[in-house]
Amino acid sequence: MRLSTGRWVSGDDFFDRERELALLEAQVRDRNHLLVAGQRRMGKTSLLQELGRRLKADGWLFLFVDVEGATCPEDVIADLARELHPVRPMALRMASTMKDWFTENVDELSAFDFGVKFRAGLDAGSWRRQGEDLLRGCAAHDQPVLLVIDELPIFLKRLHRRDGNADRVDGFLSWLRGTLQGLGDGGPVVIVSGSIGLEPLVRRLGLADRINHLYPVRVGPWGREASVGCFERLAATTGMDLDGGVADAVYDALGVGIPHHVQSFFARLRDFAAMRGSSRLTVGNVADVYRGELLGPSGQNDLVHYETRLTEALGDEEHRLAMEILAEAATVGVFTPDARNRLEALYSTVVDSVGERIADALDVLVHDGYLEASPEGHRFVSRLLRDWWSARFRDHHLPLAVRVGGGVAPGS
Repeated sequence: MRLSTGRWVSGDDFFDRERELALLEAQVRDRNHLLVAGQRRMGKTSLLQELGRRLKADGWLFLFVDVEGATCPEDVIADLARELHPVRPMALRMASTMKDWFTENVDELSAFDFGVKFRAGLDAGSWRRQGEDLLRGCAAHDQPVLLVIDELPIFLKRLHRRDGNADRVDGFLSWLRGTLQGLGDGGPVVIVSGSIGLEPLVRRLGLADRINHLYPVRVGPWGREASVGCFERLAATTGMDLDGGVADAVYDALGVGIPHHVQSFFARLRDFAAMRGSSRLTVGNVADVYRGELLGPSGQNDLVHYETRLTEALGDEEHRLAMEILAEAATVGVFTPDARNRLEALYSTVVDSVGERIADALDVLVHDGYLEASPEGHRFVSRLLRDWWSARFRDHHLPLAVRVGGGVAPGS
């Protein structure tokens, strides 16, 4: 098992998740379209790539299309065409429908150039027709087809931000649903996934019924057993010696078994030992590396990702409120119902429909795994994320009880 702190993994490097794989494979073989959701860094891409690898070994065609960079539906269709380029019968069929744009032999074009030419032939009036033709080509293919559309929520959020009009999002989702339903069981099986939640987005836009053809599957964190098992296997394959209790101390420090964080913690511990000329890790090393590395400057890239994705998931006002909620939960320990009321009162004069916007922000924060509900209010799920947020805001965030009672202006 190789260490991985940034790439997706499959095959011998894939660890655990056999139950999730079995569930997904059963749903795909039953021809159900799926929505795979879960907290960031949970290994959704690795899970889907491993599913695709196993299905390919059983005669399926596996297509993985990342649409994070798409700005319009035409880009999404071109991304799909690019993924289909190696499948020669489909590539030739696509080129034949766009003869004005394909003057070279398809075999002479790279996948990138094929996608560029295909994109050049698309516009607002043709993407639906050409996209439907691509999906019909998948239905006519002599292998069953699994199509994963990754980061679809980021694309839809970007589409909505162009003019604030939900009609564009409605148009794309309605087209996708209608096309798949029209193809029936003979069409490709589609899995939608992303690092921000699709369900909170469509709820906010009043379009929840546009994804009712997608069966939701949530990928949760590892428990203690799987987290400890992964850590110990990494140590064994990299020649590291562990004192008793090290793997458990790592899990306790993180507070939740997010696969990427387990791997990242191991990588930093291994480097910590190597810089001291050692191959042994102690429980004391765990505390030192947690404070100095994971929460320190070198750990910022891992954690800033969470804030970046929040910016992509929320509108400006919702993001502003979400940052207040997270700062309160991190520095006070919990975002209580009383704090929620005070936040609403604090922003009532500067944010329209502030109660609804707070509800929308909490919906995303819970769905995407930042916070979870408790009897006292909302708390961080991950101790690592809580401690990072607390380190950033503890010297700058006044608790809401103080700010509202003292008449401190928002943003001060």
